[in-house]
Amino acid sequence: MLRLLRDGPSGKGTSLLTLEHAGETIVVALRRATTARRFTLRVRFAARDAVLTMPSRASIREARAFAQRHAAWIATRLNRLPETIPFAHGSLIPLRGVDHAVIHLPDRRGTVWTEERDDVETRLALCVAGQAEHVHRRVQDHFKREARRDLEDAVARHTSALSLPPRGVGLRDPVSRWGSCSSTGSLNFSWRLIMAPPFVLDYLAAHEVAHLVHLDHSPRFWSLARRLCPETDRAEAWLSAHGAHLHKYGAKG
Repeated sequence: MLRLLRDGPSGKGTSLLTLEHAGETIVVALRRATTARRFTLRVRFAARDAVLTMPSRASIREARAFAQRHAAWIATRLNRLPETIPFAHGSLIPLRGVDHAVIHLPDRRGTVWTEERDDVETRLALCVAGQAEHVHRRVQDHFKREARRDLEDAVARHTSALSLPPRGVGLRDPVSRWGSCSSTGSLNFSWRLIMAPPFVLDYLAAHEVAHLVHLDHSPRFWSLARRLCPETDRAEAWLSAHGAHLHKYGAKG
């Protein structure tokens, strides 16, 4: 039997419905939209939750009833999501598009490094020193350092090509976008791009640098983005097919 545990504010115009169905907890993000004419449901891979979009004039009671009627549908699709993969000993994690086996080496000095090994399936290992409880943080910190380095290099290359001033790079972990450029020219990226092939990271850097010239997605913007990164279409296709899967890595075990 479905039971509503709570619903409350989770940001401007958004509430959370936490439901129980068949012994499982289901979180539904509730969003009002002025353009919505009916209730619509979708499951988000990265956030591993469901989003219920509702017309602005609809009531919370109607939204609750709609969610209850479709609880089984939500649960089925959430259960079909790929399992998360922790940053832990034995996990296979992509680095620059190539799978690396995480190997915990507690007796070794250092933090995190890569090396070729004959005792792992991929032949490439991401070796982590220190105590077991620190493996997750050390791998994530290593990925963030590598992402910052690659993104700073790519941004510098693309801004130089356009004779623009150097720009710093901010790292985030958003679930709905890979990069952003603010109206003040601040560039931010998902650190998870370091897990994608290099041409994907380079494309995102070029995309956001192009926004420094055209803060829109007009034909002029896309022309500039493609001039900076000839593999724009290939990178867009890769992100569409595989991008969401980058969010399955890094769950704490």
